[in-house]
Amino acid sequence: MKEFYQQMGKYFARYKGYIVGTFGLNVLAAIFNVFSFSVLIPILQILFKVNTESYELMEWKADSIDQFVDVAKNNGYYYSQLLVDTQGPSTTLLILGVLLAVLTLFKTAAYFGGSACLMPLRTGIIRDIRVDIYRKILSLPLSFFSEERKGDILARVSTDVNEIDASISSSLDMIIKNPIFIIVYVGILFGMSWELTLFTLLVVPILAGGIGRIGKRLKSSSLFAQSKWSDGISQIEETLGGLRIIKAFIAERKMESRFEKVNNEYRNAAMKVAIRQSAAHPVSEFLGTCMIVIVLWFGGYLIFSGSASFQASDFIFYLVMLYSILQPIKDLSKAGYSIQKGLASMERINKILKAENNIKEVANPRKIESLKDSIQLDDVCFSYTDSGQEVLHHINLNIKKGQTIALVGQSGSGKSTLVDLIPRYHDVTSGAIKIDGEDVRHLSLHALRSLIGNVNQEAILFNDTVFNNIAFGVDNATQEQVEAAAKIANAHDFIMEMENGYQTNVGDRGGRLSGGQRQRISIARAILKNPPILILDEATSALDTESERLVQDALEKLMKSRTTIAIAHRLSTIKNANEIYVLHEGEIVERGTHEELIAMNGYYKKLNDMQAL
Repeated sequence: MKEFYQQMGKYFARYKGYIVGTFGLNVLAAIFNVFSFSVLIPILQILFKVNTESYELMEWKADSIDQFVDVAKNNGYYYSQLLVDTQGPSTTLLILGVLLAVLTLFKTAAYFGGSACLMPLRTGIIRDIRVDIYRKILSLPLSFFSEERKGDILARVSTDVNEIDASISSSLDMIIKNPIFIIVYVGILFGMSWELTLFTLLVVPILAGGIGRIGKRLKSSSLFAQSKWSDGISQIEETLGGLRIIKAFIAERKMESRFEKVNNEYRNAAMKVAIRQSAAHPVSEFLGTCMIVIVLWFGGYLIFSGSASFQASDFIFYLVMLYSILQPIKDLSKAGYSIQKGLASMERINKILKAENNIKEVANPRKIESLKDSIQLDDVCFSYTDSGQEVLHHINLNIKKGQTIALVGQSGSGKSTLVDLIPRYHDVTSGAIKIDGEDVRHLSLHALRSLIGNVNQEAILFNDTVFNNIAFGVDNATQEQVEAAAKIANAHDFIMEMENGYQTNVGDRGGRLSGGQRQRISIARAILKNPPILILDEATSALDTESERLVQDALEKLMKSRTTIAIAHRLSTIKNANEIYVLHEGEIVERGTHEELIAMNGYYKKLNDMQAL
């Protein structure tokens, strides 16, 4: 429990005003609860006529708490007797009953107010956790997501956050309210009989020990159950992404069997957690009843032996107060179970929140507004891990402003990795990448990436309108600007033929559009951003001939007056590049124009001949 609130401390600190309000109102609720119980004593005495003593009104003066309790008890009996003598027993019972109802009203109102104060805290904490996770996801480098499963990340953002929400909602009120009630009740019990209360406290550890044994392994069981559900989420995500292949290979039954296996494993793990959690109530109920029986025996022994410092009616009130402590203790045990489950989820979430971001800005990064001279790669080497094999070896490039250079080579030669280093999606292992002589690691990330536009092989669109997809990287873009960019990208005509024009929703990942349409919208997005540096990652390789012609025409318009780095699969699209670099196993093995490389009769000539067949 302590570990959970240590991890959540920064979130609770933002809402400390609500915690103070809840604490104060619960103190009032506990006090009103004690007063309402105290009204039961004169009611019992009137009903059963167990008290025949006469009382005199005492001054409300006391040198100690014990004296004040005695004065309050004496005067309470005095006013009860006065009411009986003047109004009669029936009327007195009615007055005391109304007083009990009023005190109960005050108690429940204070309790409700305390619970209501927790609502902004609870909902605010969950909102803050979700915002922090999403912000962290946006800030983490791409390498983090290549090592993690999407389904596992989705499970942490959804299921694990919901588990924390359930833990907070079921435990926060109990954690704040119940200790207050327990402290107030125990204080009253000590005031009534310290020896009986001390005996009772010796029995309480039995209750706590029984509950503790049940919940010992709840956290590890919850972690295992959550990991199994992550497997299920991952499979659902894979199924949605590969539904076409599943149907094409008639693999529905195979995928169904895989999901059933994961789902059954999750069900079994969740069942064990639920059984342990549900055991809390019956165990605490039994142990609590045993405690009441023991105290009843010991208190009765004190009364019958004449050594008790309280009357029989006081003992009944004592038992009522003692029984009232049991529920807060049970609630605390339930809160402990919920917190263990929440702690397991928090540990999984912390794998995202505490993940190290190795793409860091220097203390005072330099801001750059344009490309003035060149992009340089000086002896660049790169590997994805510190101890991993190098993907790029000693790359040297000098790209002048306004030039178009092309990177070609077989799959896995390092072309995409190379262009990912320029906007710092990854950092070089050794060497340096410079823009106008300034190492990109010394530049502001925002300023650096503002200089670069990307058109990738897979046109990534969002489930939004055509307008918002084109204007994605530009704030306050006008309709005229968006349309102008679409016209340059050869996209305006097909957009206007859509049902709602620029306000048409493109569907999930642009699924309502063809590949060529998606690519032209992504080109329009890059045109609207108007970056001085353009990176084209095989932008036409997945298109049919007609779409390729339209997209290639749009790309040529986009590349005008820009410094362009193009990764090419089809060599016909980069014949006019100022310089072509051939990569093989992470090294530049040839460089030159199209004609020069053909004349070399090397790797490039082989690639060209294979595509000519």
